[in-house]
Amino acid sequence: MLSNKKILIAVTGSIAAYKIATVVRLLIKEGAEVKVIMTDAATHFITPLTLSTLSRNKVFYELYTDESWTNHVMLGRWADIMIVAPLSCNSLAKIAAGICDNLVSAVYLSATCPVAVAPAMDEDMWLHPSTRANLLTLQSYGNYILQVNHGELASGLVGPGRMAEPEEMLTWLHNFFDQKDTMDGKKVLITAGPTHEALDPVRYISNASSGKMGIALAREIQKRGGQVTLIIGPVSEIIPAGFDVIQVTSAEEMYTAAIAHFETVDWAIMSAAVADYTPIATEENKIKKSGEEITLKLKKTKDILAKLGELKKTNQVLVGFALETENETDNALEKLKRKNADFIILNSMRDAGAGFGKETNKISIFSKDGDRHNFDTKSKTAVAADIINTIINHKR
Repeated sequence: MLSNKKILIAVTGSIAAYKIATVVRLLIKEGAEVKVIMTDAATHFITPLTLSTLSRNKVFYELYTDESWTNHVMLGRWADIMIVAPLSCNSLAKIAAGICDNLVSAVYLSATCPVAVAPAMDEDMWLHPSTRANLLTLQSYGNYILQVNHGELASGLVGPGRMAEPEEMLTWLHNFFDQKDTMDGKKVLITAGPTHEALDPVRYISNASSGKMGIALAREIQKRGGQVTLIIGPVSEIIPAGFDVIQVTSAEEMYTAAIAHFETVDWAIMSAAVADYTPIATEENKIKKSGEEITLKLKKTKDILAKLGELKKTNQVLVGFALETENETDNALEKLKRKNADFIILNSMRDAGAGFGKETNKISIFSKDGDRHNFDTKSKTAVAADIINTIINHKR
């Protein structure tokens, strides 16, 4: 299944490095071409000679020697995927911060291929807030994070932090290459984030949407070979490169952009939290504080999802989101039908881990054919994969 796949393994300083010998053997057995690079610290846990013998390729662990320089740029361009395994706490912090002081970090920073990391560290390190922040940073760059296991650690403690087992890493690679080209050639329109409806030059009506879910969807589609047009409201999130990004502010601007681009796409996923109402009039000057009350007159905004439902062709897929606080299922199904969508993604504010601004989400997916798919609370990256897989695998 991995025949002729080019896999670059970067080993950093962790006792879990001993597992990489098995990983390399499994990959070679499946016909993959494997190259290994190491940090200097990693060579104290497993020798370059061992990994060179198993991979049948020279192992590099220095940027340069007295005789030669290691071309880190070409290593990152050679591979179909780079896996940093084990990823130590120290190396995690370095690559998250962009520190380039060894061969592994230099290759990581210059890699043009997808990158996955398999963390390995003791429980207290794994649970430290700085580790969590660094992992989120890597996710924001579009890197894949292989989950750690719960078990016995080198310290003698029992808890989270064990690197994924070699067989688990192999399964992950199978799934990665199976999914890699599932969106090849597909054009997808995504809306994300909030809108700001101006009251005056300094105030606006909005909501707490961060745009994280829409960005995660865009990244997932891009990784699978799709072409993404991302229409996004005002957000503070870092938007990864590689998308056709259209930045808007108001619901009217988002409506105009979505209508303009809808005709040429295969899918449209409306994950933005668009304001339902906007001020009838925007004051030219700042509204001064006067009196005990103020009355705002609002009007409905244009319904983007409903309009796209009217325009939708038989070969197009239209996906909407429903964030509900009560009667969740009934409201989602009513929205699915009324707006002529193919799928509705339901979030409930009653579910822990779901809602605006969070790194996780919990969803149910309803199809117009009456199917329902329920998922547990997951990272928004994993949720994006669940959404794309459900749409792809749905029988139309």
